[in-house]
Amino acid sequence: MDVTKPGPLTNPTLELIAQRSSTRTYDPAPLTDDERQAILHAALRAPTGGNMVLYSIIEVEEQALKERLAVACDDQPFIATAPWVLVFAADWQKWTDLFAVSDVEAVDATDHRTHTGPGDLFLACADAIIAAQTAVIAAESLGIGSCYIGDIIENGEEVAGLLHLPPHTFPAAMVCFGRPRKRRAPIGRYGRGLVHRDRYRRRTGVEAAEVVRELAELHAPSGLPEGVANYAQAVYRRKFASAFMAEMNRSATWWLERWTSGGR
Repeated sequence: MDVTKPGPLTNPTLELIAQRSSTRTYDPAPLTDDERQAILHAALRAPTGGNMVLYSIIEVEEQALKERLAVACDDQPFIATAPWVLVFAADWQKWTDLFAVSDVEAVDATDHRTHTGPGDLFLACADAIIAAQTAVIAAESLGIGSCYIGDIIENGEEVAGLLHLPPHTFPAAMVCFGRPRKRRAPIGRYGRGLVHRDRYRRRTGVEAAEVVRELAELHAPSGLPEGVANYAQAVYRRKFASAFMAEMNRSATWWLERWTSGGR
């Protein structure tokens, strides 16, 4: 099955998804209240573990705050120009606060505990990302573009302070929204070998080398950057071994320790 092609079935939703691309240049006009309401309602209707809604959404409206987050998120000035910015925070704090006033120690439970663990974080992150993507598609249906900011994880101490995030929360994603000044064509996705049947199968060395060659044809048709011999080297240098990923990993460790210790 070639998942890079849409196939014979189509409808407006599938066409919308196929044509979406990230938007980083925005018309300065703000979103209307009705548009914001529609997007936030769509986010709320997203699937959520146990119907607990394990996330909270922070609307970033202060221009000074946008500008500080733009710097904290790997110096991306376009963030400060977005008409609407949402942070989707994985959130068990609201439940631990409810537990604190509900005499939960009185119930017969397998594991009485006071702090969240890694499993709680993963589950809440899934909730937050699902809600974010639902908001992105809802916005797209209204002609409003979006761009995910994964760098919200970086500079954890600063971001937690700027957004007043309590210990049992984590900024799973930030998304910028606005009407595109110019629509970009969708960027190609490499899909060969994406779908596995029944169990995961690693590529052989020969297969991996072929994938590297095909990725270069798809993403670097005009040539590779100076100083690299193949596309995997380019990605390794630009993403995996970059300074911003070193900071992201440092901050991710800080976020996780904060999460599991309850901020102690």
